[in-house]
Amino acid sequence: MITPLDYFAALVQQDTSIPLFEAGLTLAQDSDPQFDLGGAQAEVDRMAAKLHKRIPPDTAPIQKLRLLNQYFYVELGFGGNINNYYDPDNSYLHRVTRTRRGIPISLAMIYMEIAQQIGLDVRGISFPGHFLMKLSTQAGEIIIDPVNGSSLSREELEERLAPFAGQIRQAGKPLSTYLEPASARDILIRMLRNLKSLFFEYDRWQSLLDVQQRLLILLPGDVAERRDRGLAYAHLDCPNPALEDLEAYLAARPDAADADVLREQLPSLKAAIRRIN
Repeated sequence: MITPLDYFAALVQQDTSIPLFEAGLTLAQDSDPQFDLGGAQAEVDRMAAKLHKRIPPDTAPIQKLRLLNQYFYVELGFGGNINNYYDPDNSYLHRVTRTRRGIPISLAMIYMEIAQQIGLDVRGISFPGHFLMKLSTQAGEIIIDPVNGSSLSREELEERLAPFAGQIRQAGKPLSTYLEPASARDILIRMLRNLKSLFFEYDRWQSLLDVQQRLLILLPGDVAERRDRGLAYAHLDCPNPALEDLEAYLAARPDAADADVLREQLPSLKAAIRRIN
């Protein structure tokens, strides 16, 4: 029997052919295993088909973009969930499709799926602090805010980047560096890490473990993600896999800043394993 995790692993196996929207939909299977994956995809397909019928074949990309924005934000009513921004449901695409409320990255994934189906190659941008989109045209690149469809000027982008200058921006690094299209894998990682931060904050360890399992499919060699899976296992009283993950992290990074703290946890995990056995 193929599990949801097996299905996700199959979808993201090849970087060049990851079906972003479908893979994004599957993230909800951990919290809502009974939801209709095919039905959720079909709902967005119907949205795209309805808009596609209205667009003449020779419509220019800019005009298609205007029609898409009118349809997505005005007619369908998609927008940011400003009243409950930190609700995990904002990252589950089938729920965002139903409520029409989400966060920038989830809104972008639905928007980009519809855009692709009407012949617009809108790409995601993993911009610091706020996920963005862009459409490349003969006249240049249009940078789009997924929350409301507004086009952002260079000055607005510089202003949005300014708060992160001390954290990520290197001296002389051009703005264009932060406007490169993100891969499907990177977009899924960002969405999962959004969920990770929420589940960690609210001590939802089983949900965090579910996220870590998917992150490690996307980032199989990332020992920090393996450490975090081990911590989730430890909180769930699963000492065997917790010990394996934490020892793997310590073997790879014996001098890490958190190494001594983690080593202090190993004896209690080993004792728990002896009690089980």
